[in-house]
Amino acid sequence: MALKVAFQMDPIERIDINGDSTFALLLEAQRRGHDVFYYTPPNLSLKDGRLIAHGHSLTVEDKPGDHYRLAHPRNVDLSDFDVVQLRQDPPFDMAYITTTHLLERLQPGTLVVNDPASVRNAPEKVFVLDFLDLMPPTLVTRSPDEIRAFRDEHKDIVVKPLYGNGGAAIFRIAEGDTNLNSLIELLGQTFREPIMVQRYLPDVRAGDKRIILVDGEVAGAINRVPAADETRSNLHVGGTAKATTLTPREDEICARLGPALKERGLIFTGIDVIGDYLTEINVTSPTGIRQVKEFGGNDIAAMIWDVVEKKVAAR
Repeated sequence: MALKVAFQMDPIERIDINGDSTFALLLEAQRRGHDVFYYTPPNLSLKDGRLIAHGHSLTVEDKPGDHYRLAHPRNVDLSDFDVVQLRQDPPFDMAYITTTHLLERLQPGTLVVNDPASVRNAPEKVFVLDFLDLMPPTLVTRSPDEIRAFRDEHKDIVVKPLYGNGGAAIFRIAEGDTNLNSLIELLGQTFREPIMVQRYLPDVRAGDKRIILVDGEVAGAINRVPAADETRSNLHVGGTAKATTLTPREDEICARLGPALKERGLIFTGIDVIGDYLTEINVTSPTGIRQVKEFGGNDIAAMIWDVVEKKVAAR
């Protein structure tokens, strides 16, 4: 079943195709014969109630440095498309939120993946708070006194912006570290939102597991091991991807989350687990599917398109 598919994503010339999940989805869409249109968020407009995007027809090739071809620049009415893939990376700011409001106008005629209203209402470090019993001790606040008291209680903490991404501005502050007050001041001046503070989990040295769920079901996982001189395990800051399997505790976490993700129309999600604890639920632009396949796991891009095609056929 050939579909008309639009990808709202970051500039394609900037992506690292070796690890980019959006590129994997593009390759699979092309393999299935779908007609792919590409545009970037600034090229989305609402004109007289019609959602218009300026972009190009796109073909891709799994060839670093020569991975895409653009053709036929034009304006399109997105309501003419079967599917829009919302695949831009955070920051999850007002610009991002505005695109979700605009894309929501396409429903129910056009399937948007992930559902834009659910993306808007489920930012990574906020949606996860619905499952506090699965998380390490966590504080969300702008109060310096509350942060200091949390460190006094838990001794070793991690401090991060509530709407950050990719490991940016994440700090570990251990007991006795005299940088805490300066860090509180810096984050308070840099970000208007509250700060997330969590008890440091020593198990991160063994890895921060990214588990991918497709329509609420486990599809695969990789373990991201931080470099020796890093707290963060994100691959683009030096973390190393390793093959892995799920523990009984991780199966339990996925069983709890799966129905909630499916109910919200979050077809492609990535959750992060350190030791026995859930730390994040990634719904905006999850990564990891190329690494899972490289380690002999499922072809998750194909699994996602199987779900998308089924949902389009049922409309």
